[in-house]
Amino acid sequence: MSEQKHLYLVDGSAYIFRAYHRLPPLTNVHGEPVGAVYGYTTMLWKLADDLHKADGPTHMAVVLDKAGTSFRNDIYDQYKANRPPAPEDLRPQFPMIRDATLAFSLPMIEEENVEADDMIASYTRAAVAQGWQVTIVSSDKDLMQLVGPQVDMLDTMKNIRIHREQVEEKFGVGPELVGDVLALMGDSSDNIPGVPGIGPKTATKLIQEFGNLDAVLAAAPEMKPSKMRDNLIEHEDKARLSRVLVTLKEDCPLPVTLDDMVLGEIPEPPLTAFLQHHGFASLLKRIGQVTDTAAANKAIAGAPQTVTKGDGAARAPTAGAAPKPAQMPPIDASAYECVTDVARLDHWIAKAREAGVCGFDTETDSLEAVTARLVGFSLAIAPGEACYVPLAHGGTDLLAEKPVQIPLADALSRIKDLLEDDAVLKVGQNLKYDMSVLRQHGIAIRPFDDTMVMSFDLDAGDHGHGMDELSELYLGHKPISYKSLTGTGKSQISFAAVPVAEATKYAAEDADVTLRLWHHLKLRLSPEKATRVYEMVDRPVVPVLSKMECEGIKVDRAVLSRLSGEFAEAMGALEIEIHALAGQPFNLGSPVQLGEILFGKLGHKGGKKGKSGQYSTDVTVLEDLAGQGVEIARKVLDWRQLQKLKSTYTDTLQDQINSKTGRVHTSYSLAGAQTGRLASTDPNLQNIPIRTEIGRQIRDAFVAEPGNVILSADYSQIELRLAAHIADVGPLREAFEAGEDIHARTAQELYGEVNRDTRGRAKTINFSILYGISRWGLAKRLESTPEDAQALIDAYFKRFPGINSYIQETLESVRESGHTTTLFGRKCWFPRIKSGNGAERQGSERAAINAPIQGTSADIIKRAMVRMMPALAEAGLPNV
Repeated sequence: MSEQKHLYLVDGSAYIFRAYHRLPPLTNVHGEPVGAVYGYTTMLWKLADDLHKADGPTHMAVVLDKAGTSFRNDIYDQYKANRPPAPEDLRPQFPMIRDATLAFSLPMIEEENVEADDMIASYTRAAVAQGWQVTIVSSDKDLMQLVGPQVDMLDTMKNIRIHREQVEEKFGVGPELVGDVLALMGDSSDNIPGVPGIGPKTATKLIQEFGNLDAVLAAAPEMKPSKMRDNLIEHEDKARLSRVLVTLKEDCPLPVTLDDMVLGEIPEPPLTAFLQHHGFASLLKRIGQVTDTAAANKAIAGAPQTVTKGDGAARAPTAGAAPKPAQMPPIDASAYECVTDVARLDHWIAKAREAGVCGFDTETDSLEAVTARLVGFSLAIAPGEACYVPLAHGGTDLLAEKPVQIPLADALSRIKDLLEDDAVLKVGQNLKYDMSVLRQHGIAIRPFDDTMVMSFDLDAGDHGHGMDELSELYLGHKPISYKSLTGTGKSQISFAAVPVAEATKYAAEDADVTLRLWHHLKLRLSPEKATRVYEMVDRPVVPVLSKMECEGIKVDRAVLSRLSGEFAEAMGALEIEIHALAGQPFNLGSPVQLGEILFGKLGHKGGKKGKSGQYSTDVTVLEDLAGQGVEIARKVLDWRQLQKLKSTYTDTLQDQINSKTGRVHTSYSLAGAQTGRLASTDPNLQNIPIRTEIGRQIRDAFVAEPGNVILSADYSQIELRLAAHIADVGPLREAFEAGEDIHARTAQELYGEVNRDTRGRAKTINFSILYGISRWGLAKRLESTPEDAQALIDAYFKRFPGINSYIQETLESVRESGHTTTLFGRKCWFPRIKSGNGAERQGSERAAINAPIQGTSADIIKRAMVRMMPALAEAGLPNV
């Protein structure tokens, strides 16, 4: 071993969260969640083992954050105030992670009132003072302040060393000035204020120009007039406070001496005992404790039973059956309370705080959340204990007698405190709507759980996720229907006109049922490995989508009106041409009349009558005729395209411009597409054509506010990249890594040459095969024979065998388990995968082939959406 002492300080907290987010939820033989424990153990073992073999460190310790606050909270009570609590299934793993550290016989440092970074700083300075080398195993930007001649950092994820030059590359300044940059830019994750409007680039530029924070603040009054100058002057105190908050404490008492951190080989007995306790068989193999693979798998998974649900489709065994919720009392709508005075509302809010979790729902007079008027809200603090708070009942007639209700302002001020209380979990069904309604009143909902999203993440493709269906499925209870209170059609009344007594039963029942569903669904998340996709992907995106829906997008009515007129004129011209080709006038919008013209009067081949006795004239029939050179079919297709664009977009979008905001507000469905893709409705803004000139004209109607621009961000060929990764297709991965045109690469592989035609055909093949297309489907797209299409499919699989292996393995897996899984653990269920109906079965197989790829793509994009707003703000673009 080297004569110079070299201390490695592991940022254990970073390891924990990295392990938690890298692995899907796992449970040990005792049914406890251990995904983070397993990942942490694996990572720490690899680090200690690799470094020992490399003859690198002489000493090593793991530093963890102690639960609770630090001295920084005494300085600034809002420090880390916005940081959400650790995920529910991670909290019980912290003690086990401490056990894992001790099992490796490594020193573990965690102290009260200071953070892990402060202990790392203190040990670093102590070791440097004695002439030691120090490596900090972390990528934390705050710790980069410590880098120096004897101190570097090791980012094990990227496998890179961080020295002074890497710090300067990241921050534009040396380690000694990193704290000054951080003080100016602030840190939203730790709630360090910084100076508003100053992001990392501006902060770096200021420090580079003036030398340090003090110099920047001193020079501010002399800077040329700007918002930045004003902010530097106005928020000088915040900048100085932030500098104190980001400064690492380097004089903490050292609970373990440096000499006690000597690193040796990992002793086997304590580690063996720890691994055996949790049933980590694959890790036990490393020290020769388990040799039978089947026994190892059984030790880890326990002896699960197959779960059957819905229509009887077999469910895959999970790593332990979910525990059942406690017995709940029967649902009794007559027992709910109508709250009409402030004292009773305060009583219910106090009970909600005492419970720590409450069901919540709003009642409004409209489905359009952006303009909906809040009519009332309901709370449930335990199964069977619920209330309704009416706010705007009594109709709209000023002379009508209104029931006694709490003034809106009084109720909102109280419920705001509860809904924004981080100590109380709010549970709702499709909370995105409620968030949007309350956003009008300046109220946020946090923290929260959404039962609709939970259900979707557990059972996408198996059944619906509406509250009524879930209630009947889990609770055996059919809730009061909305229509039974408001009626339908022309006689439908607003919920505000529903008598308060009946409204109380309905609204409070919604909150009660939602809370009961939460007790069922929450217990399933961890055993069924849905926690990761729920916590990392779908739940975080709910408030993001709410904000997007409320913001809406500006549409130029004049452009739409002009296009509607142009489309109408073009449709009229086409109608005259079509009538001339038909030899008579007829109703182009009538499939019956069109069929008789095409196949009856004109005698074109390919006409098929359905059970109704009418000819089919759908798009595939017309495209076949057009491909045969039938001009009238091509013109009917053109007419239909214009008619669809006019009715669906240019006319309808004008009607959907909100009179209050002047914008169009779509609704994004989180539980619409089975693979997790977002679906846009009312209006659908996702399917506006872009490949045709006419479609692009419609997109031109979407505009930015004066002085702003629309920024478009997208991943390049994300599904093909994921296919290359998931199916481990070497040639495709190489092409992407080399920055090649992937469609040109496929054209070269299949056709031996690249030109416009072969590249276009290769592009069709690339995407079609990922969707499990048949030879007949590919033949139609390529306008070739099924035999030629099959030859191309065979050649594709020969060139890219990984794709064929992926398809076969996916189908084999889904037939066994009933579902596919994305890289983030999202399950898509296919209950008809073994259907005796060939069309149903083949449809399920095609969907199953694409689901892991499309679903992972959706997961990645959702995670990007969550990060986009903070990233834009950090880049100095906060007003988006």
